[in-house]
Amino acid sequence: MSPTALTSLALVLSLTGQAPVDLTHPHKKDIAMRLVSSAENSSLDWKAQYGYIEDIKDGRGYTAGIIGFCSGTGDMLALVELYTGRRPGNVLAKYLPALRRVNGTASHKGLDPHFTRDWKQAAKDPAFQRAQNDERDRVYFGPAVEQAKKDGLRALGQFAYYDALVMHGPGGDRLSFGGIRKSALARAKTPAQGGNETTYLNAFLDARKAAMKAEEAHEDTSRVDTAQRVFLRKGNLDLDPPLTWKVYGDSYTIKR
Repeated sequence: MSPTALTSLALVLSLTGQAPVDLTHPHKKDIAMRLVSSAENSSLDWKAQYGYIEDIKDGRGYTAGIIGFCSGTGDMLALVELYTGRRPGNVLAKYLPALRRVNGTASHKGLDPHFTRDWKQAAKDPAFQRAQNDERDRVYFGPAVEQAKKDGLRALGQFAYYDALVMHGPGGDRLSFGGIRKSALARAKTPAQGGNETTYLNAFLDARKAAMKAEEAHEDTSRVDTAQRVFLRKGNLDLDPPLTWKVYGDSYTIKR
């Protein structure tokens, strides 16, 4: 951790008497999952989403599971490979050749007509649920929180990175997480660089909105405008409940 980030931590300790809890804490992580689920599935019950699957017509093929693994982006393929390595002969294993072929496309070729049915069947298997959790952490949650902590961000900033990584994916182009962060860095310094945390997060959310508006399927920016930005304006950098927000016009509350 940089000297500046350490100074920020010391300030929080002096004001509150305790270290801030980051997003890896089980309760905070559950809050993060409920926030994402409100946007992805219009529900706070994220554990009910293992069996979710549909084509949302965003050019990424099928979107499924607890964070929207996509048949067209490679993360669904990696998930099914992991699951099959742990449970050979599972109901989704037969789709691996098709998932490899459609990777990078919006095609369902080789998946229809029974892939959605079989996905929902697999979702009842605790081994598949664990595989979804593990891939979420490996590809999205872990990298997002790690980068946010390097940037000196507390729980809200860690969540902003995680939510962006879930929607936009890793990578360095302007519509991916790396490009969004690069755009924010061009406008503001991170706390680790000596910048103001709120100023930097506003710059990041502005860059996130611009990336969302560039894609028709993501042009509704309420998960930023009436959720993350609300927490930021209230100064809730530690993402402490109670939390009240809106996504797509629907209201949600986490009381504790």
